[in-house]
Amino acid sequence: MFTAVRELLRGRFARRLALAFAALGIGTAALTAVLVNTAFTARFEDYLSEQQHTRQQQLVSLFASDYRRDGTWDTRSLDQLAPTVTMTGSEAELLDASGRKVWSLADANVDAAMSAMHRDMMGTGDLGPPSSLPVTVDGQQVGTLQVRVPQGTVPAVDKDFQSSVNRQLTAGAIAAALVALVVGAYTARRATAPIAELTHAANDLAAGRRDRRATAIPDNEIGQLATAFNTMADRVEKEDQLRRAFAADVAHELRTPLAIQRSQLEAIQDGISKPTQEVITSLHEETLRLARLVADLETLASADAAAFTLERRPLSLTVLVTDAVTGLGDSFAEAGIAVRTDLDEVRVDGDAVRLRQIVTNQLTNALKFVPRGGTVTLTLRREGHWAILRVADTGPGIPADDLRHIFDRFFRGSTARANGSGIGLAVAAELTTAHGGTLTADSIPGHGTTFTTRLPALDGT
Repeated sequence: MFTAVRELLRGRFARRLALAFAALGIGTAALTAVLVNTAFTARFEDYLSEQQHTRQQQLVSLFASDYRRDGTWDTRSLDQLAPTVTMTGSEAELLDASGRKVWSLADANVDAAMSAMHRDMMGTGDLGPPSSLPVTVDGQQVGTLQVRVPQGTVPAVDKDFQSSVNRQLTAGAIAAALVALVVGAYTARRATAPIAELTHAANDLAAGRRDRRATAIPDNEIGQLATAFNTMADRVEKEDQLRRAFAADVAHELRTPLAIQRSQLEAIQDGISKPTQEVITSLHEETLRLARLVADLETLASADAAAFTLERRPLSLTVLVTDAVTGLGDSFAEAGIAVRTDLDEVRVDGDAVRLRQIVTNQLTNALKFVPRGGTVTLTLRREGHWAILRVADTGPGIPADDLRHIFDRFFRGSTARANGSGIGLAVAAELTTAHGGTLTADSIPGHGTTFTTRLPALDGT
C-alpha cells in the first residue's frame, strides 16, 4: 500500500494536497476525542456532585429525625449518631437555631483518623469543601449542620469505558489518517495530472516544439485552461507559419528590385550601358518600390503601439475620406476603376493620419483586386453612436477560405493582381481597434466585397 501511495505522491503539489487530506482526517479524529472526553469529564463531575449531595442530604435527614424524636437537641442522643457519621467518612458539627455549637464528632470522642480510615476502606475519596446545611423540622429551621463529605470516586467500570473509548478514537484517528492519505493521494494525482501535462506541454512549446499540445483535457476549469493553451499554441504555430511565409515574400520582394538595380549598375560600371534617363528612371522606380516595402514594415511595427501614440482631436471624417479618395484618384483612373462617394457629414475623435491610413489601405486593397472597368463605392453614415464607412467594390470577391484570414498579419490573398506586403488590411484593422472601433468584411465570390468600418461618432454630428 505504501508503495502505491508513493507512486501517487509524485509531485510537490500532490504531496501537499495528500498531506492536507491526512491532516484533516487526524484533526477530525482529534476534535472528536476532545469532545468525547469533555463530555465524559462533565458527566463524571455531575456524578460526583450528585454523590456529595446525596451524602449531605442523608446526614441532614439523620439529624432532623433525631430532633423530631426528642423535640430538642440532646447530646447523648447525638453521640449515638457518631458511628453512622463516621462510617460515611464525613466530618460534622451541629449548631442550634441561634448559631451556638451543640455537637461535633470530636465531642463524641471520634478521632478524625477513624473517618479517614473509613474513606480509604470504602474508596470514597478525600473530603470535599465544607458546607453549611439547614436542618428543618416541620418547616422550621432548628439548626445548621456543617459538614465535609467525601468527594466520591468514579467507578472503575466508567474509567475503563473512557479508556476503551480513547483507545478506539486513537485507532480511528490512525485509520482515518491512512484512509485520508490514500484518498488524498489518489485525488491529488487525478487533479494534478492534467496540470503536469499542461506544464510539460508549455515547456515543450517554449523549447521550440510548436506542434506540442495538451492532451489531458478534463471537464473542469483545468480543462478550460488546457483548451485555452491549445488555442494559444495553434495561434503561435499559425503566426510562425505566416511569419516564415512573410519572410520568404519579403525576401522575394527585396530580391527583385535589388537584382534589377544591381544588374543595371553593373552594366554601367562595365561600360555595357550608359546612365541614360531611361536607366535612371528605372533605378528610381525600383528604389521607390523598396521604400514602399520598408514603409509597410514600419507601419506594421507602429500599429502595435497605435493606441498609445494616437494624437486625437475632433475632426470631420467626411473631409478625411474625401481627401483620401482624391489622393488616390490618379491611381484609380490609371487602373480604369470608377470611384463613387455618398458621404454624410459625420465627426469623430481620432488621429487624422491614422484614420486616413485606414481608408487608404482599404482603397489600395481595392486597386489590387478590382478589374479594369470595375467600381468602388464609398458611403458614410451615422447610425446611433457609430460612424459607419462602407467601401464596396465590384471585384471578384474573396474566397471563403481567404475571408477568414484577410485581417491576419502577413496574409496575402491568392488572387491579388499585384505583389505587396500583405499587411495593409491587418494594419487598418489594428488602427481601427485602437480608435475603439471595428473593421469587418463581407464578400460573395463573383459579386464583390464590402468593408465596413465602425468608429465612435461625436455627439451633435
